[in-house]
Amino acid sequence: MAARRTAAAGSGEDGKSLPLDELMPWSVRPLRTGRSWVMGPDPTALRARWERLAAAEGAEQERLFRPSRSRTPNTPVAALPGRSTGTARFAREPGACPDPVRILHGPFDEQWLLPDHRLIDAARPELWRVGDERQLFTVEHGYVPQATGPTLSVTHLLPDGHSPAGRAGRIRPLYRRPDATDPNLAPGLLDVLRARLGPEVAPGSVLAWITAAALPSPSGCRVPLPADAEVWAAGVELGRELVRVQLRGARGGERPRLPGGRRPYVRAALPARPAGIVYDAEAEALVIGDGRISPVPAGAWEFTVSGVRVLELWFERRAAAAVGAVPEGADADGLDAVGARGWTPEWTSELLELISVLALLDGLRPRQEALRARLERAEVPLISRDELRAAGVLPVPGSVRLPASVLGHQEEGPEGQFALL
Repeated sequence: MAARRTAAAGSGEDGKSLPLDELMPWSVRPLRTGRSWVMGPDPTALRARWERLAAAEGAEQERLFRPSRSRTPNTPVAALPGRSTGTARFAREPGACPDPVRILHGPFDEQWLLPDHRLIDAARPELWRVGDERQLFTVEHGYVPQATGPTLSVTHLLPDGHSPAGRAGRIRPLYRRPDATDPNLAPGLLDVLRARLGPEVAPGSVLAWITAAALPSPSGCRVPLPADAEVWAAGVELGRELVRVQLRGARGGERPRLPGGRRPYVRAALPARPAGIVYDAEAEALVIGDGRISPVPAGAWEFTVSGVRVLELWFERRAAAAVGAVPEGADADGLDAVGARGWTPEWTSELLELISVLALLDGLRPRQEALRARLERAEVPLISRDELRAAGVLPVPGSVRLPASVLGHQEEGPEGQFALL
């Protein structure tokens, strides 16, 4: 089940593994929206919030906006890369509502975001600049001692890096530039791996290995690198399967489906405004008010990240959105309450898919545990820090920890000015 492995079992602090920060040196801090109403599970609600904000004026618009030191309705800001939203002060010229974009909110929760830089405190434009149809992002999960669950996630969506518990982890793109160019790997690392493990080693296979073998630690993810081609191949195969499941059919893959025809179905319709969720272990069913979904494997229900049960957190966010509940400290008549329209059919479809994703990942966990146990045995040789130092891979140059220069297109700056990057 989901609670088999603990962080103490191979936490990566044994000196045999390498910090992910040295293998994938460019990382970006999590997004900071500054106001909760710019993101949510329902794009229709986001559009309604925009319209109310744009129609308000003066002090009322200021109140609804929820200003911060970084953003107010009068802050001029550059457009996000690849977006054609307005750059004039919102209070003067809000413009048309931008189409909400799909993002990954923390682990496994696909939500929507209003992609207007004037509304977001720290949108991390360097991530938007390199996000394209070939990019993948790794996201470290917050470290919680003795917690179970995966160490990191992989997504094709722009991730916000939110952690349900513990310190938020870093976001690491696989590539430093668009079109899958300039891998975000320590310079020379691919050469060392190819010499040791075979010429077929590529950036995607390194990402797959990291996904399968990464270990949690208080100082960040750590990764053992084997010098054994057989062990490497087994880990890469497992990692590719883990990535495929998490991409949920994106990049030409198949939608996640449970084997043996055990696809979860809605047995009784979910209520419009559900109050809670319960797991019936004997019937393998989720009970949501008078609604019922089954079969739901126990491994999916018990699946946790940073000690937090994924399905419960996912449900709680949508149950709150269905009734227009506002976060603690927000105004009861603020924008967070705008757009509530009950439980949507889209959420039911997403819930069914998430159950399958978590069940499949839980089913792959024994293979991950076996791989990690194998790596801990002395007979499996590992690529050491000394070897990487001798090859000039370490220490990592400071320049590769910074965003690459991307000159693909003009980007509109504040008040309509254009800037070259």
